[in-house]
Amino acid sequence: MHFLTPYVKRHGKLFGVAVSFLTLEAVCDLLQPTIMSRIIDVGVAGNDTGYVLRMGGLMLLITAVGAIAASIRNVMASRVSQTFGMELRSDLFRRIQAMTFKSIDKFERASLITRLTNDVTQVQNFANGLMRIFVKAPLLCIGSLIMAVNLNPRLSVVLAVVVPLVALLVALNMKVGFPRFVNVQKALDKVNGAMREYLAGVRVVKAFNRFDYEVAKFDSVNGEYRDRSIQVMRAMSVFNPAIMLTVNFGIVAVIWLGGLRVDAGQMQVGHIIAFINYMTQILFALLMISMVFNMFVRARASSSRIGDVFAQRNEMTWREDASAASAAPAARDRGRIDFENVTFSYEGASGAPAVKSVTFSCLPGETVGIIGSTGSGKSSLVGLIPRFYDANSGVVRVNGTDVTEVDPRRLRETIAVVPQKSVLFSGTVLDNIRWGQEDASREDIERAARIAEAHEFVSAFPEGYETVIGQRGVNLSGGQKQRLSIARALVRKPDILILDDCTSAVDTATESRIKEGLKTYARGLTCLLIAQRITSVMDADTIVVLDRGEVVGIGKHDELMKRCGVYREIFQSQIGKEMQPDVSTERTGG
Repeated sequence: MHFLTPYVKRHGKLFGVAVSFLTLEAVCDLLQPTIMSRIIDVGVAGNDTGYVLRMGGLMLLITAVGAIAASIRNVMASRVSQTFGMELRSDLFRRIQAMTFKSIDKFERASLITRLTNDVTQVQNFANGLMRIFVKAPLLCIGSLIMAVNLNPRLSVVLAVVVPLVALLVALNMKVGFPRFVNVQKALDKVNGAMREYLAGVRVVKAFNRFDYEVAKFDSVNGEYRDRSIQVMRAMSVFNPAIMLTVNFGIVAVIWLGGLRVDAGQMQVGHIIAFINYMTQILFALLMISMVFNMFVRARASSSRIGDVFAQRNEMTWREDASAASAAPAARDRGRIDFENVTFSYEGASGAPAVKSVTFSCLPGETVGIIGSTGSGKSSLVGLIPRFYDANSGVVRVNGTDVTEVDPRRLRETIAVVPQKSVLFSGTVLDNIRWGQEDASREDIERAARIAEAHEFVSAFPEGYETVIGQRGVNLSGGQKQRLSIARALVRKPDILILDDCTSAVDTATESRIKEGLKTYARGLTCLLIAQRITSVMDADTIVVLDRGEVVGIGKHDELMKRCGVYREIFQSQIGKEMQPDVSTERTGG
């Protein structure tokens, strides 16, 4: 929970002020039973109406002071807790953004959402409760104990038995509750995960009529969440009644022992009433403390999960002097990419590496096609260029500099990536294309859209470039989303453009026009073109053929057709063997 230290320092003063008003409120509550005892034993017993009125007025004044203190405390508690929650949520989101893909892969996506929402809310509610009842409960409990002992030391023997029993129950409450609340949060992760998966694949679900399967799957995780919640509440439900029963036994003992002493003339009635009031305050204080520990256990489980995210360290290091140098690379190296004996495996993956002993270079202004079967390591390889991951061994150089020596932010400023799966954001078409370059002009945006073959269909929309795109681009076709993604990358005007099979949903005629437009636009630009269709890379300056993570061929189309069996197999499977005429047409007579 070390991640909470900055927030304690930031909001500690206001928290202290809120606790001060809370303390004043608790003192006002503690004074009232003693004043009531004096009214009964002195005013009522002595028929002194003036004394009753004076002390009654003092009780009203103390009550008013307590009410004002409670109001101020509530306002400050809400302000501090809400600000704390907002800052914690924002900082957690920034930390998630700053995490490497290697770190993100350690968490389920749904789990990160739960930590960002529900877990932060649990910690925020606990912070709010600290300034409302959580601090007040122990103050009331300790204060009532002191006042009760001062009022009648002999009756306080009852407290000497009751308080240790309640403390034992609270300790057991914590021990039993913590692991169960952790399981509840994990079950909630699964519920969020199932819902997120369904919403992401809702079209597939509808297409295959798998409603019953999805409902059954959701019911399963939802039922697990219910069972875990019932389990923890069942365990917690034992403690509050046990605490109440223990304190009520104490009150009965006070009434019985007090009655005996009143009959013997050793004690006044007002003392018993005040003592019972203090016992009642202790009862409610202990119940609140029990509730505090329930919330503390839940908040502790949530803070532990939040702390796991904050504990993730960015393992990507770089040299500041190298970053400065890479900001202005030599003209001959601008856009150059070199792979030198590069091997890479995903963390926790078994079997062969995703990329193995890869060595080749992409010269500035060159268009390099990368082709291979599914799972051959194409996307894994190009993911090393912008440092989405770092190679396990070997060196990846961009602009002549080892990428591990460059600040990833500076590196990515010169690279534009169109991912395999098109991702659009809520907002207008204009906003989505400008997402690639914040200061892009309207002319630049339209030019990029024309090259990506997106201008025509965008202009056909009633609102043109101001058309609002639904979440994840649900109101666009797959091909339209891909073309907008290409436009978003082009408007960045990068030194290196990576197209990761981003025209798979586009027809071949449109793809040809996009490639023609890129030839003019991308003059001097290094372009890596990953594709499943061999026609997409046939006219590239260089073609790299991957098979099971290894380079099995490099060259132009004609060269690879002659000396690369894997490339030839891909060509023949997609385009087919050329028809060979049968030259054996000689007939023999008989």
